[in-house]
This record gives sequence, structure tokens and C-alpha cells, in this order.
Amino acid sequence: MRHSMRTVPGGSRRTCIVTAGPTHEAVDEVRRLTNLSTGRLGIGLAAHLADCGHEVTLLVGEQATWAGERRAHRVQVFGSAADLSLRLEALRNCPPDAVFHAAAVSDFRVGAVWAHHSDGQLVELRARKISSGENRLLVELLPTLKIIAELRGWFPRAQLTGWKYEVDGSRADALRRGAEQVAGCHTDACVVNGPAYGAGFGLVGPAGRPLHLEGAPALYSALERRLARRTED
Repeated sequence: MRHSMRTVPGGSRRTCIVTAGPTHEAVDEVRRLTNLSTGRLGIGLAAHLADCGHEVTLLVGEQATWAGERRAHRVQVFGSAADLSLRLEALRNCPPDAVFHAAAVSDFRVGAVWAHHSDGQLVELRARKISSGENRLLVELLPTLKIIAELRGWFPRAQLTGWKYEVDGSRADALRRGAEQVAGCHTDACVVNGPAYGAGFGLVGPAGRPLHLEGAPALYSALERRLARRTED
């Protein structure tokens, strides 16, 4: 259901970039490596910020499956991590007040692909479409660019919020990794969620006690309040 739009004072209206959904990386010309992100949180956050009267640019992965309305002033669709990186870097020419980087960027891209033959030999495959007749394949995975680590250089004055989806460990472990992201990437906050954190979300800043938020609406409101406080500073 669409929220009623809240009009903010002219001086409080802020320009925001929100990234959402998964990237994908090509295995060949017909197959892709991706992840299970639906884009729900980022798309919902963009809608909330737009409804609050802020000017929002939404960058959303073309594989995002969340069916919610994409309410933003501008919407761009990205594919790979490299594509998302280029689109974000291009926006530095019109620097935003805030960047909310909720996209699930693939940690790996595909390098070489080899067929493992019965005689033990590995033969690199260069076909545009790898044959399904190959019995066993070995795929080289190479790290993608850590976009979160580049944001401060691209947007030195923006309020930067990253995301950390953690599967292993405890809630304390997840919050610690979120704090490490803030310190290591020079961001202003990190949203922590996933099985390691458990129900709800943790909002970690550069200092102070992490804030626990019960659900997505509470998270969106907390992030918008932080944006409003920055406006007042």
C-alpha cells in the first residue's frame, strides 16, 4: 500500500541514492552467477524516502524479483558489479547528500572455465555457450570490486550507509563485522541482518550502542531520521 507523502521543508529535502537487488556475473553468454537477493529492502527504502519528500535515485539489479512499486524520481537498472560501479561513479558529478548501499553485490566473478576430462587433463573452454555435454567443469572465481570501499572516494561529503548480511556466527559477531565495515570503509553506518543477527535489523554507527530495529518499517524510519539529523547539523 502506498504511504501518504510527507512534504519536507525546502531546506530539508535531500538527494539520495539507493542501491537494491543482486548483481550478476556471466559464466558464458547464456548463464549467470548471482545470489538470492530480491531487492525488497532497498526498493522499500527508496519508496519510503521518496514518500518523505526526498529526491531519490534508485539503482536496482535487473534480477531483482521483489514486486513492490519502484517509487523514485529516477530508476536505473544495473547488471554486473562493474556495471553498478560505473553507474555510481557517474553520479559523483551530481553529488548526493546520502547513499544507501543495500545492493547485494556478488563477491566473485567468473574467470576461466575448464573441462575435467577422464584422463585427468584440464582443457579451458572458450565457447560462447559451454556445452552441457561436459561431464565435469572447474570454474575459476575471481573477486569483484568492493564497491562499499569506493563510496567515500566518490562521495566524500555524503552520508554513507552500507549493509552487512551475515549467515555464520552470533548476533554479536554480526554486529562486530558491521562495525568493521564502518571503520574500514569510512562509512557513517551499517545495517546488519541475516541468520547470524536473527530477527530484525541492527544499525551500527561509528560509535555508541547499536540500535535494534524490529522490522523494515522501523529500519526505514530510523534511516530517514538520521538523514534529517544530518540536515540539522
